[in-house]
Amino acid sequence: MVAVERPVLATSAAVFRAGRVLLARRGQRPSIGVWTLPGGRVEPGETLTAAAAREVMEEVGVACAIIGVAGAVDVILRADDGSLKAHYVVVSHAARWEAGEPAIGPEAAEVGWFEPDALPADITPGLGEIVAAAARLVAGAQSADTGARLTP
Repeated sequence: MVAVERPVLATSAAVFRAGRVLLARRGQRPSIGVWTLPGGRVEPGETLTAAAAREVMEEVGVACAIIGVAGAVDVILRADDGSLKAHYVVVSHAARWEAGEPAIGPEAAEVGWFEPDALPADITPGLGEIVAAAARLVAGAQSADTGARLTP
């Protein structure tokens, strides 16, 4: 096993459309089979927001507008013997859907739009809090936008 030298920076986005949030059921490790936000690693030289929008497009085929940071979660994975397998720091964003219908692929085995207060049972740790914070950000952006009618 390769020693973990430092956490890996990752990003995700809670994309809202008509009041619902887009979730993907992971098709690959880690957390295979669990519902989560589309996301992945930040590439060197890439901003968090650019990485979040890119990962949503790559993972589920949806274009989104990033609004702001909804929160951060540590994903720490340990082997059966307690040794550290991986450590990801995931910075999650709030976003608005712009275009595209979500599609499955190698990373997303299933996709769906969910009411923020009715998420599936099998979700990644901390997802409920991130979705709630993202919903507040989207609602705040909606009320601040005087040029268009937006729905989180």
